[in-house]
Amino acid sequence: MSTSTARPPERVTAHRTTDRGAAGTGDTEQMMRRITWAVRTAALAGVGVSVFSGQGPTVPVILAFAVVCLTMALWALIENPATYRPHFPGLLPYALAAVTVACGIGSVAPGGGALALFGVIATISAGSDTGVLISWAIAGVGVLAVEIASLVAHTSAWITIGYPVLLLVGLLIGYNRQAYRVQAEQSAALLAKAEELREERDEVATLHERNRIAREIHDVLAHSLGALGVQLRAASAVLTDRRDVERAVELLEQAQRLTSDGLTETRRAVHALRTDTPALPDGLAELGAVHERRHHTPVTVLVDGEARALSVDADLAFVRTAQEALVNAAKHAPRQPIDVHLRYGDGSTTLAVTNTLCDAGTNTARDLESVNGGYGLTGMRERLMLLRGTLSARSHDGSWIVNAQVPQ
Repeated sequence: MSTSTARPPERVTAHRTTDRGAAGTGDTEQMMRRITWAVRTAALAGVGVSVFSGQGPTVPVILAFAVVCLTMALWALIENPATYRPHFPGLLPYALAAVTVACGIGSVAPGGGALALFGVIATISAGSDTGVLISWAIAGVGVLAVEIASLVAHTSAWITIGYPVLLLVGLLIGYNRQAYRVQAEQSAALLAKAEELREERDEVATLHERNRIAREIHDVLAHSLGALGVQLRAASAVLTDRRDVERAVELLEQAQRLTSDGLTETRRAVHALRTDTPALPDGLAELGAVHERRHHTPVTVLVDGEARALSVDADLAFVRTAQEALVNAAKHAPRQPIDVHLRYGDGSTTLAVTNTLCDAGTNTARDLESVNGGYGLTGMRERLMLLRGTLSARSHDGSWIVNAQVPQ
């Protein structure tokens, strides 16, 4: 006795788009902006204490510090979303250039060395918030200002060389900051795109699962109702032709059992995602045994080749094809032997259901081909086409053969 292989149920998870990512990004940017301005304000206060706590600042230092304070106010106005204006971003390079020039001149004067800190802060912002040419121009005017001031004031080489080096370091830090921000924005865009693709994939999977369940319910009902129709027609014939009430009652009881079985199979189809299915050979053997018991028809099930696991859709397609072929045989070739042959080939799996035709011959073949108004085999063919498979139904040497094939 073969052991059925339980397959885990397929699940489809629907994802709903939310604005949490965008809101989280906005909150993070706002928090970083507040931290940045807290650092700049603390730096400004520290520079002010350093400048005015000495023996007395010189006029160039006071003017440089005043320029820095005014520029900081303009800078805050530009970056504040509440006071944002379209023309404000164009003022930022001029403000940064004014800071680098003022700090360069002020750092040359006695007691103004601390102003170099704001020159570095300005070049960091230039490297991260402006273009390459503009940022180099801002750093360049700062270097030019300190060099001219150094020549006039005859300052030490430390100021002449050190301030340009600090500006260059600030510029490189700004470029790294800009690269990090661009990378973060690209990562956020990729995550948003991935979420969108995941939602589309889940939507397609949901539609596919709905279609699969719809086909499953249709096939179960067609099989159950078709078998029920055979029993009712037989009961009607027994009553009208033979007046055999006992036989008619027996057929009606069988019809009642078919109805109960059909309801059970329908429930299984509805819960197909959560129901384990038997291995294909076992499922076909069970179908043959049930058909033989109901219709008193010999059914032989043969399996060739080494059995292998197929997809759930392929298993269902073969099972429903066998059910449809058995119902057709019961309707149009009653009590004729039926062979169900499952073959596992190297490149494909094939199912052939063969039943001997009645004496009616050609007419029976046409009836078999048009069973259920042509929708039964058409539905099977469509189901197999979704798996890149094929379905054929034909008469050959007094037999009717339904052949289904699915590639490996």
